[in-house]
Amino acid sequence: MGEGSGDAGSVQGDAAAPVVEEVGDPAAVDAGLVDAFVRLIPQLSSSAPPPTADELLQIVTSPATVLFVARASADGPIVGSLTLALFRVPTGMRAWIEDVVVDEAARGAGIGDLLVSAALDRSHREGARTVDLTSRPSRVAAHRLYRRAGFEERETSVYRHRAD
Repeated sequence: MGEGSGDAGSVQGDAAAPVVEEVGDPAAVDAGLVDAFVRLIPQLSSSAPPPTADELLQIVTSPATVLFVARASADGPIVGSLTLALFRVPTGMRAWIEDVVVDEAARGAGIGDLLVSAALDRSHREGARTVDLTSRPSRVAAHRLYRRAGFEERETSVYRHRAD
């Protein structure tokens, strides 16, 4: 996808290899995309409901987020996703990776690596000097993926305020 083109475009791959796409076209928010998230989100979180079509449309059309999806092959079903948040603060452009998930049946095929690589490439093109993410301690395989991609664990405190 060319930056700002608004279309879902292949980031990497051929017909038989895994493919990662940026979902930038609102028309791509269809039943297939919604169904993919209905299948994937429970594999990521037992407490978060899958996003609705309207919520996915908000993600796809927001200038602050980039939705990546992965397919095991160019014409295959969606087997993974990652959301990249990009935002400017007074100290510069920031990038944050959220909600990385690969379908259990597709794990071990390098799809997570491709998703993270695509997000890193996009964030660096946008001018982010660093990319952050968090990961629960129980996600050991994800931690290996992030270390392979060059992420380093930081000594920091993460604070959360709940609106409820």
